[in-house]
Amino acid sequence: MTDTAVAEASAETPSMSTTAAFVRLIVIVVSIAGGFILLGMINLLVVILALIVMILLHELGHFATAKWSGMKVTEFFVGFGPRLWSVKRGETEYGVKAIPGGGYCRIVGMSSLEEIDPSDEPRAYRNQPFAKRIGVASAGSAMHFLIAFVLAFGALTLIGRPDPSIVVVQGYLNLDGVGVTPAQLAGLAAGDRILSVNGTKVTSDAALSKVVHKKAGQPVSLVVMRNGTSRSLTVTPLDGRDVKIGGAPLAARSGPATGYLGISLGQGTSTMGPLAAAGHSATIVRQATTGAVAGIAHLFSPSGLQSYATQVINPAPPQSPVEAPGRSSKVTTQDQSRPESIIGAVRTASQAAQAGALTLIEVLISINIFIGIINMLPMLPLDGGHVAIAGYEWIRTRKGRPMYRADVTKLMPIVYAFVAFLVLLVTTSAYLDLTHPVANPFQ
Repeated sequence: MTDTAVAEASAETPSMSTTAAFVRLIVIVVSIAGGFILLGMINLLVVILALIVMILLHELGHFATAKWSGMKVTEFFVGFGPRLWSVKRGETEYGVKAIPGGGYCRIVGMSSLEEIDPSDEPRAYRNQPFAKRIGVASAGSAMHFLIAFVLAFGALTLIGRPDPSIVVVQGYLNLDGVGVTPAQLAGLAAGDRILSVNGTKVTSDAALSKVVHKKAGQPVSLVVMRNGTSRSLTVTPLDGRDVKIGGAPLAARSGPATGYLGISLGQGTSTMGPLAAAGHSATIVRQATTGAVAGIAHLFSPSGLQSYATQVINPAPPQSPVEAPGRSSKVTTQDQSRPESIIGAVRTASQAAQAGALTLIEVLISINIFIGIINMLPMLPLDGGHVAIAGYEWIRTRKGRPMYRADVTKLMPIVYAFVAFLVLLVTTSAYLDLTHPVANPFQ
């Protein structure tokens, strides 16, 4: 075989290997997705995919800003552990690893301790201007806030937010001894929006009930919106004094006749224009950030740590949702010291998905805000640690003198202690999530 043939053969081998690995990756992904679908765990699959996208975008923030800053990026991977597939484009290797529990973007020279090729020094992270270093280090967390804003904006413009002035039919009531309710006889269906009753615009469920309660046994005209088309229906309410649910009458026997349609009502949603949605999205992110900061501050306070230690030693399931990651509302003081691991976060998000798209988006917003804040704590190996070092070196560097380099080795005892604390926190929170999971907050 000639030298040319050898070169061609060696050039083809990596390509063929990469193709085979890519096909294997696709087969694995499709098989796993198919398994989730067959087991009826679509909500869990959606949550896992959302978290993987979140990780990808976090690393993309670091990657893009590093590239724009002229730094050398050698690896961009989603996941940890064994490599499933990778491909090299230019100086960067892109790929997927087996454990989808995170990801990383390897930028050359992230610390003064890293040994690199002398030729890479001009493009090393540690030799860049302070503004670029801080921008690259904080880009991952910035992406989480951006994700939260985009999620809120998309929800407000495409799905809408709960609007009490929009009254919709949620379903039929199970009335004792009544096979078909008045609403069913009239043709009302779940999802119908009730526009008017007897010619009066319906602006709340109370306004509808006020009219219906006075019309027991009398025909009532309703105009409803279904699939974008308005329909006129006539329904005759039952007298609540003669109708029972679970053995209890809907209206007091001694009282006046009170009409009921036999339906449960709920709020609809209304969308916003882009400008209004942008303002409200910023408010949502600000409120979620305030709540997350308060929750994290409580967790790391002496009382919070003591409360959490008590829960670990003598665990008892809390009666309400937790602060992080999760919702910024519906939190009691005693529950704020109970963080969720990735196991609990996935469970909570899956429960939110069952409650509806808006609820899932709310939880994903809170998770993103929580991760964004935690990641900026000024301690290695978190991104906030790199920001703190860059800021410290900027303060110590005198004008006209060489860049001051912090001695990272002096920080290592503190870093090791912090990592040990994180490992303990993650392990114990996972233990609690497995053995004493938080009650479903959406039921």
